[in-house]
Amino acid sequence: MRANLSVKFAVGLALFIGASSVFVSPVSAQLAPAVRANKVEERLLKSKLMARDMPYRVILPAKYSLAKSERFPVIYLLHGLTGNYRNWVDKTDVEQFAVNYDVIIITVDGNNGWYTDSVSAPNDRFESYIVRELIPEVEEDLRVIADRGHRMIAGLSMGGYGSIKFGLKYPEMFSLVGSFSGALGASSFTEKNAGPNIGKTIDLIYGPVGSETRAANDIFKMIREASAEKIKAMPFIYQSCGTEDFLIGNNREFLALMNEKKVAHEYREHPGVHDWVFWNDQVREFLAVAERALPKK
Repeated sequence: MRANLSVKFAVGLALFIGASSVFVSPVSAQLAPAVRANKVEERLLKSKLMARDMPYRVILPAKYSLAKSERFPVIYLLHGLTGNYRNWVDKTDVEQFAVNYDVIIITVDGNNGWYTDSVSAPNDRFESYIVRELIPEVEEDLRVIADRGHRMIAGLSMGGYGSIKFGLKYPEMFSLVGSFSGALGASSFTEKNAGPNIGKTIDLIYGPVGSETRAANDIFKMIREASAEKIKAMPFIYQSCGTEDFLIGNNREFLALMNEKKVAHEYREHPGVHDWVFWNDQVREFLAVAERALPKK
């Protein structure tokens, strides 16, 4: 499927663009009031790599203001195509779910940059920005436990691809990565196989088919060519996709590769489409998985 995207895939991408700006109300009103309360902060990073201010949100656990000397695990959440850093708080119940965990959550802004350093826009260096600027700033300004075992990353669609890519390219940084409805074949998308709206933009970021940038960001290639030693060093991968999602084929192909190469992972597949209902459920599930994955005290 990565080599030749189906008509269903292309149509699905088009439908996603049309629907992604539609606000889906969180279901938090249906939940009982939390006993604890966390705090959401808006922040700006003056990025030298991006040559502009980059916004992000921080969800601090209630315990953060009470236990002044305590440090906390951190989870970075990546949004999808046409989205932004506000989506996770505005369109899901992540803030409500987070009250059950003593963890700091950072919602990252990736614009439509596929969490990759663009070959055509010198100041669109989304991968370098996150790894070299955002994470260091978070670990300097907030009381996070700045080690691999307590640093995790997850995302939806474009962000699902991004989170797995970060985990595979920087295995020394992340112990757990999560992909919900991941667009895992991103490095193979082109204007020809993914349509002009998506494919042309990706061509500008990755360059032509066969480029070094496409090869360097191909997560299938990273696993296929990894040695047994590198496989063992990879973070644990949590992957999920809805059975009615237009990306299900891409996700099943990636699952088959992980099984073949014996990559440590958990895969979940159940009824669902490419929407906020599925992602709201999955961010709740991922927080529970992350809690279990943390080093035992």
